[in-house]
Amino acid sequence: MRKTIYIPGDSSARAAGSDEVALEIRKEAEKRGLNVDIVRNGSRGMYWLEPLLEVSTPEGRFSYGPVSPASAGSLFDAGFLDGGGHPLSLGRTEDIPYLKDQERLLFKRAGLTDPLSIEDYRRHGGYKGLQRAINLTPRDIIEEVKASGHRGRGGGAFPTGLKWETALKTPSDARFVVCNADEGDCGSFSDRMIMEGDPFALIEGMTIAALAVGARKGYVYLRSEYPYTKDIFGKALKTAYDNGCLGRNILGSNKDFDISLIMGGGSYICGEETALLESMENRRGMVRPRPPVPAVSGLFSRPTVLNNVMTFVAVASIFENGAEFYRRYGTQGSTGTLPIQLSGNIKRPGLIEKAFGADLKEIVYGFGGGTASGRPVKAIKAGGPLGAYLPASVLEKGVKLTYEDLIANGGILGHGSIIVFDDSIDISQMALGTLKFGAYESCGKCTPCRIGSVRAMEIVEGIVAGNDVENGLVLLKDLLSTMSNLSLCGLGGLLPLPISSALRHFPEDFGLKKGSFDWDYYAKDR
Repeated sequence: MRKTIYIPGDSSARAAGSDEVALEIRKEAEKRGLNVDIVRNGSRGMYWLEPLLEVSTPEGRFSYGPVSPASAGSLFDAGFLDGGGHPLSLGRTEDIPYLKDQERLLFKRAGLTDPLSIEDYRRHGGYKGLQRAINLTPRDIIEEVKASGHRGRGGGAFPTGLKWETALKTPSDARFVVCNADEGDCGSFSDRMIMEGDPFALIEGMTIAALAVGARKGYVYLRSEYPYTKDIFGKALKTAYDNGCLGRNILGSNKDFDISLIMGGGSYICGEETALLESMENRRGMVRPRPPVPAVSGLFSRPTVLNNVMTFVAVASIFENGAEFYRRYGTQGSTGTLPIQLSGNIKRPGLIEKAFGADLKEIVYGFGGGTASGRPVKAIKAGGPLGAYLPASVLEKGVKLTYEDLIANGGILGHGSIIVFDDSIDISQMALGTLKFGAYESCGKCTPCRIGSVRAMEIVEGIVAGNDVENGLVLLKDLLSTMSNLSLCGLGGLLPLPISSALRHFPEDFGLKKGSFDWDYYAKDR
């Protein structure tokens, strides 16, 4: 009887050695005269267990990990093809607590299917949402999205339905759908995981958006540091075309939609939507003043639906299951689920999908297992490089992972990344690193960001060195207020947040007394 073995082939699993494991498993099977099919699936997101190997049995899939090439022989000896016991055995995959305790809507197929098999995608619910949307009017599609309460997952959390409605209502001879896959935030990897593990979900979501606004052309702007994602997603696009899911007369609907893949400009600022559009139009990636917003005047000055990967994937889920089903997850203000990317000094790093409202402490300790070093948690950073440095005490406050609760506690949720630091870290050096990053990545369009990020870095360096600290703090407060209020985009506008939070919560790391710095990014003057 032919057996099927699943070995993840996404970038992180390959970095952990999954290619070598797959090669050794195949060699060992051939040597023993066994018939096996090896499927290079996407990762389940349990990266501390990669390379993770799964085998299909009548009782379900059984997992083993982390597997090394040297383990191949002993796995066969233990009868792993039938779920046999082995020191690396993890039991049935679906019973692993890390997975069992999640609510997977967006990642329900990731790690389960062959990412390049459209038949496998359909067997697991794929294209049901698009088939439903095809029979609706653009207005009905938008109303369904609005009824779901869905908000953009790129960090801004703008209501998706309202953005689409604006694009539809704006008179134009053409409209576009653009996916922002320029995933540049430190600690973020959910977009890459979907595009390598379940790429048809993104294609389906973008196609539904095209039906909603009457667009015939779409683009995916992919981070330049993702060459393997480019290969996988490019193959998925070709497969979608070959199966009538893209191009002319999609799914026999008399509607046309094309998607092209564009590689990014290698700049962090190109993750900002208007700089991304400038880059797509073969200009330097610099922020555009707003208004007009892209939904009114975006790519080539036409109305453009511009969302990130997770936003489009959630749309495919909404139309597969219905708006009411989607609203069952999360909270009133933050509906649906959130892919949480847990990294840093953490025992069990990985991708966790939970309904909005999950407890932050449960994510760090329940899923993550605390620090990898075993030392106490000192700080967490949610929301990428522009997020706040929050003290470990927030974990005891019952903070929930919603847009509203993070803001109420001085942070932002952003793209859903959480980075953990133990008590050996010097937060002043982390803050300086963030400032250097901001100064280097500024597009230079506006003075508050271009000059402010450099001056802020110099002032903080002086404070750490103990030079004219009192005047430095006064000047820094005024500078951060200017940046947050007058910068053209989120890079300059949000850069004060990690700096002010670091100074407020960890003054001792800067050689300051508690209470020395009280400027607040969310202060009244903002």
